[in-house]
Amino acid sequence: MKHQIRSEFSALWQLAWPVLVGQIATVGMGVADVAMTGHLNAEELAAVSLGTSVWTIVLVTVMGLMMAVNTVIAHETGAGREDRIPHQMRQAMWLGLGGGLLACLLLNASTFVFDHLSLDAPVAEKAKQFVHLISIGMPAFAMYRALYGYTTSLNQTKPVMVIALLGLAYNVLINWLFIYGHFGFPALGASGCALATGSGLWLMLGAMLYWIRRSEAYQRTYPFAQAEAPHWPEIRSMLKLGLPISVTYFAEVSAFCAVGLLIARFGVVEVAANQIALNFSSLVFMVPLSIGIALTTRVGQALGEGDAERARFVSWVGVAAGLVFAVFSATLITVFRHVIAAAYTSDPAVQQLTATLLLFAAVFQLSDAAQVTTSCAVRGYKITRTPMLIHLTAFYGIALPVGCLLGLAPDWMPWPASPMASQGFWVGLVSGLTVAGALLLRFLHRVSLRALGTPAH
Repeated sequence: MKHQIRSEFSALWQLAWPVLVGQIATVGMGVADVAMTGHLNAEELAAVSLGTSVWTIVLVTVMGLMMAVNTVIAHETGAGREDRIPHQMRQAMWLGLGGGLLACLLLNASTFVFDHLSLDAPVAEKAKQFVHLISIGMPAFAMYRALYGYTTSLNQTKPVMVIALLGLAYNVLINWLFIYGHFGFPALGASGCALATGSGLWLMLGAMLYWIRRSEAYQRTYPFAQAEAPHWPEIRSMLKLGLPISVTYFAEVSAFCAVGLLIARFGVVEVAANQIALNFSSLVFMVPLSIGIALTTRVGQALGEGDAERARFVSWVGVAAGLVFAVFSATLITVFRHVIAAAYTSDPAVQQLTATLLLFAAVFQLSDAAQVTTSCAVRGYKITRTPMLIHLTAFYGIALPVGCLLGLAPDWMPWPASPMASQGFWVGLVSGLTVAGALLLRFLHRVSLRALGTPAH
């Protein structure tokens, strides 16, 4: 058994580590945006923080929609039906284009929210400009995620890593030029971040298309040898899988981002500290997420081969790997929270509050790892609706209500006597993640037994 576990972990990690590097590089763009504007001034950082809150909600929702591609292609690969993959990928690209354009429109329409948050006028205006500029990258991002699902489900994860690193290098360079105005370029501040990220996503899409065109690994399944009009039955099938994942992602990320918007009333220090803590938490989250993405592929391929026993084994090895990392990350965050805060900002007040919020981030490492690895494993079984309901309950039934009660402290509440602000909202987030993790662990147990034909207890 120990040999089997080591062997499976090795196979899982072989898939996961390039995805991890790619995910860290992608999130690193946001880290660079926050860190580089954080050393400019609090006003620019607040604008990036608020703009990123809105952008991230839409971005991650689109990512969830395109996750359907991972599951579909993994099942076809496991079943040896490679001849079906080119058609499915052409339809996935149509889905990405349509979803990306719709997301771009929604982003631009969403900027009205900044007029209702009691923000200083300059901060609100800078946040609007940030969203308008960064929205140009949304269609590219959606199509890139379709290709991302395609290449990872074929066990080709190196392109994801290399292209994301290319995107990060581009992002940092353009940030440096346009935030601070080096080499005669205009000093755009927050808008420079948006320009760098939005244009960088188009660069990443182009690089992925070029890689797939040139690499021999895609010859048998190359999708673009011919043109093809949208085929609604295929797109509808992907939507059936992808929309619940999209809602699941929306529930989680919108809860976190809503906290950022609700905290805005407490001033730029609270906003900036909350954004830094969320930003670093997102970076750490990439490890269990990458394990989860690899899990979706491994579980989907096992089920495509008709091996439900191996699918269950793969699922629990992946979940265990995520939990082991969570213990490690929680320890490091607790010990180095002040160092992390100082790396993001030189403002002493923001540093102190960030260090406090990072303690909450350390607490929810286990539940966060549990919920992401289990939900990804369940997606490998082509089940997406129940995880969606669990996440909606956890975040909108528990996390946000608890956060609002503690963070805002309405007059009718006997306790707390005064608003806990960001700390109250983070208590709510810890509560929601804990519930989601526990329910999803139980659900994966039942699903994997049902696939074996064994009654679940």
